[in-house]
Amino acid sequence: MAELKCSVTNCGYNNENCCCKGDITVGGKCACTSDETCCESFRDSQRDSYMNALDRPCKTISIDCEATNCVYNKDLRCYADHVDISGCGAADCKETLCNTFKER
Repeated sequence: MAELKCSVTNCGYNNENCCCKGDITVGGKCACTSDETCCESFRDSQRDSYMNALDRPCKTISIDCEATNCVYNKDLRCYADHVDISGCGAADCKETLCNTFKER
């Protein structure tokens, strides 16, 4: 499990730059850069009336990862120690990205 820092503060799962979902999916099947990745689990807190899945935010989280070109991806799971998700003001998941992505 990775230590997750999420700066997508308008995501319904975000609480104090941590995620309350319990697990996330990073998209980017053919990604060669972090700009080609996204947090598939993003939910706009303004559009979706959504409650956090967990009572407290998690500092460590399980991450499924479709970015197979990333050095941290092993069998569609992320094995980075620290993961940084960003996307200030994102309206949908395509406006978020995994800053930790590093091409093989």
